[in-house]
Amino acid sequence: MHLNCHSYHSLRYGTIPLNELVAQAKSCELPSLALTDINTVTGIYDFTKQCKEANIKPIVGVEFRQNNQLLFIGLAKNQKGIGEMCRLLTKHNLDKTNLPNAAPEFENVLVIYPIENSPAQLRHFEYIGIRPEEIIKLFKTEWKDKISKAVILQSVTFRTKKEYNLHRILRAIDNNTLLSKLTEADTCSKSEIMTPTDDLIAKYNDYPEIIKNTESIIDQCNFEFEFNTPRNKKFYTKSKEGDRLLLENLAKSGLTKRYGNNNKEANARVLKELKVINDLNFSGYFLITWDIIQYSKSQGFMHVGRGSGANSIVSYCLGITDICPIELDLYFERFLNENRKSPPDFDIDWSWRERDFILDYIFKRFDPNHVAFCGTNVQFKYRSIFREVGKVFGLAKEELDDLAKSKGKTIDKNSIVNYVEEYGMMLEKYPNQRSMHSCGILISEEPITNFTALEMPPKGFPIVQFDMHVAEDIGFEKFDILSQRGLGTIDEAVKIIEQNRGIKIDITDISLSKNEPKCNEFLSIGKTLGCFYIESPAMRGLLRRLKCDNYKTLVAASSIIRPGVAQSGMMREYIFRHNHPDKFEYFHDVFKEQLGETYGVMVYQEDVIKIALHYGGLTAAYGDILRRAISGKGRSLAELQSVKDQFFVSCKAQGHSEKLSEEVYRQIESFAGYSFCKAHSASYAVESYQSLYLKAYYGIEFMVAAINNGGGFYRPEIYIHEAKMSGAKIHNPCINKSMYQTTVYGIDIYLGLMQLKSLNADLIDTIIKERSSNGDFKSLEDFINRIQVGLESIQTLIFIGAFRFTAQTKSQLIIIARMLLVNFKIENTNSLLLQEPIKEFKLPIVERSFFEDAFDEIEILGFPVSCSPFDLLQTNYQSVVVAKNLTDYLKKEVKLLAYLVSIKQVPTKMGMMFFGTWIDCNGDYFDTAHFPKSLINYSFKGGGCYLLLGTVEVDYHFPTITISKMAKMPFVPDPRYSNANTLQFKATEQLREDKSLTQRAPYPQEHEINLPRNKMA
Repeated sequence: MHLNCHSYHSLRYGTIPLNELVAQAKSCELPSLALTDINTVTGIYDFTKQCKEANIKPIVGVEFRQNNQLLFIGLAKNQKGIGEMCRLLTKHNLDKTNLPNAAPEFENVLVIYPIENSPAQLRHFEYIGIRPEEIIKLFKTEWKDKISKAVILQSVTFRTKKEYNLHRILRAIDNNTLLSKLTEADTCSKSEIMTPTDDLIAKYNDYPEIIKNTESIIDQCNFEFEFNTPRNKKFYTKSKEGDRLLLENLAKSGLTKRYGNNNKEANARVLKELKVINDLNFSGYFLITWDIIQYSKSQGFMHVGRGSGANSIVSYCLGITDICPIELDLYFERFLNENRKSPPDFDIDWSWRERDFILDYIFKRFDPNHVAFCGTNVQFKYRSIFREVGKVFGLAKEELDDLAKSKGKTIDKNSIVNYVEEYGMMLEKYPNQRSMHSCGILISEEPITNFTALEMPPKGFPIVQFDMHVAEDIGFEKFDILSQRGLGTIDEAVKIIEQNRGIKIDITDISLSKNEPKCNEFLSIGKTLGCFYIESPAMRGLLRRLKCDNYKTLVAASSIIRPGVAQSGMMREYIFRHNHPDKFEYFHDVFKEQLGETYGVMVYQEDVIKIALHYGGLTAAYGDILRRAISGKGRSLAELQSVKDQFFVSCKAQGHSEKLSEEVYRQIESFAGYSFCKAHSASYAVESYQSLYLKAYYGIEFMVAAINNGGGFYRPEIYIHEAKMSGAKIHNPCINKSMYQTTVYGIDIYLGLMQLKSLNADLIDTIIKERSSNGDFKSLEDFINRIQVGLESIQTLIFIGAFRFTAQTKSQLIIIARMLLVNFKIENTNSLLLQEPIKEFKLPIVERSFFEDAFDEIEILGFPVSCSPFDLLQTNYQSVVVAKNLTDYLKKEVKLLAYLVSIKQVPTKMGMMFFGTWIDCNGDYFDTAHFPKSLINYSFKGGGCYLLLGTVEVDYHFPTITISKMAKMPFVPDPRYSNANTLQFKATEQLREDKSLTQRAPYPQEHEINLPRNKMA
């Protein structure tokens, strides 16, 4: 009888989570229940499954509203009805048209109008909903004729008085108003709660026809959905056989290119994979991905195929991935096998500059009616909750800031603050808005609006109204189209090298980036700053601890650095065994044979499959079931127990003792939950090595690309420093040499005009276009004649030295600019300047010190270019100890000056610990450790130079200084403000450090890892 129920997917309106809505219906013993969220079908699939499990008949539909006015409720008679409503919503969402007051001519939808919006004439599929409080209206003459088409309308929006208050808060948030200003029309009726069926029917006993009509609607609505039916585009060609033949031909052609004509192992594996792919109807999925890759290559775009898809030799032969699964002993079953319930997906990265071109191609190539992004529910975030809720209670901005920062814990409590905290906590994890999934695209066989309405977020590509989990549940395999800045750096570096040196590099040639001596040397000493995935202080420290000097060790490092692996203690154990291979035994021969590459430590998800296969005697496909079940991806505890039982039965059949098998299972159990896909690590390692190859042999060009692509671990200042260390000469922006981004001419790097934060992009674009069309600027006057620019922007360019080619001093240039632009207004043109000759003035010569230029740079760029920060210190102290010779001082106390690069906060059992990365006076990097006790009196004071005192420790080849004392060193006063003491140190306060905070449990100590180092019988 409840034909109009809202869950919390009625955004900023409903208050009941889906599962709790169904649970309440079950407790009320309702035989049926309708979910009609406002303008969305987000929850209908989860709702349907949950109702079936609760033995409740699910009815699904949509409540159509315009500007919070209820127009009508649509209930789907079947799956086609959902499609009809979704197409109406899609037109409204995409075309920005108003919803109609009356329903269109639906064929598979029953429509219920509220009494206040009922049309004069009702069609056969239309009804009028009568709320219990509206029954009294039926006594009126004008409504008696409508009883034959009337139904019970008991809406559900909340459960308790407290939830009604939460509903009002949500409505105030949605309307961006105060609670006190909400009107009755803004909120639901106080009667919108779930009522037991008998109690509800009793209210309509005088109108049996209304009860009968309601029962008739329930009987007519039969939404049955087949959850296990594939929904993706079925065929790339026109048939399954056509797909099979095309995929086979492409795979065999690629096999020859990758392996030659006589590789029996590769050929056998290709044939085996092709059979599984065809049997599971995934040929079309592979071919669509191949099509996208072919387009990408035709445009000269670079891509990286990563994730478990790299376990497939077919994807390698098709050029989707560049990881040889035979070389790395990767198991296809990790990606796809006959027992796997969930669909696979390819994760493919493009440069952040090129991804939109790929997306545009996909939407055009495969019919916009069949393509959409996955949606995602953006929840109320913990901090923003207090701002949102506090605002509707009328709290001032300062109070909102305090609430957000303190999470409602430390500020003075009053009744309002208590309410804000109480209701804010209720909203935690409630959906707030729908957004676009970062990468998942669906390509459907049927029009996608058969399953969902589409919405158009600001990004410009339509999204479905459900998330990736629902998409997978109802039969969609998504295509993950990702972007990253690391690929952009590689791609741009290759182009800059060709432009600057005339050398064309095919960076996709894997032979370039697998065993280069110089690259291996850089890896072993952690000289990887700027390189994808391996530039952070933690990763560079790991590489040095391992003395990593080859690709396979890099693959392992890419995995063990992951939080789960490191936190489990396996990173520590791997480092120990790598450095001391003679100080442990493989506790069973299978671990030596199958995991010898990682010293018997399970580092990868594929390792679980290997052990299940070679130790347990299970199939590889069953090994993947074991991995998924233990990692929490199994369906139930019963299934996990069944998988575990089968493992022990199989181990016993292999002749293994129960004690030994229990230890093996314990290791699998502890590893499977955190382990990382080896194919994923290998893909990362290839890209890391490509970056490193460019850095090792073309360091200047590579660092320019890193500066331009942003998004690395460090701020631009550090990449500019690294370019200088690679032999470049760094120049401040110049109006005749600089482009929008940083450019290089030989070894001369000119910083891009984009580094000048006070210049807007339009002005920079105008300068570059004018220079390109009419030649270099000859003087400041010429520049002002040709570019409409205000005095503030001109002064920025002058102070950064952008007019230094004129040979005039900054002081002289400032005087000229002020004389020319004294009456400047943006609406005026420069026609008078163009027509009249410039009067020549004899300008005074004002001497400027070396320091003034440095402070100009710090003020405008955030860091000095013409000198080192060490040159600006008041002290003349010079360190004897430098980064390069730290290992000579093992266990000795050292003192040295250093410039702060970054700090990382890490929780430990002793309290919060800090790790610092620094540059010494020679420009080399080193690291420090700061224990909680030392930080009490010697804390970090922001960016700048510090005098450090501490003891050198060496952990597996990696030196660090454990700091006992440190002090931030004062810079010389800014001579530009010699008459204003309060401003003399303002510029250097802009020097900053990169900060990161790790929220994790402390890493275990060696004795807590519990991995056997001795052989077991």
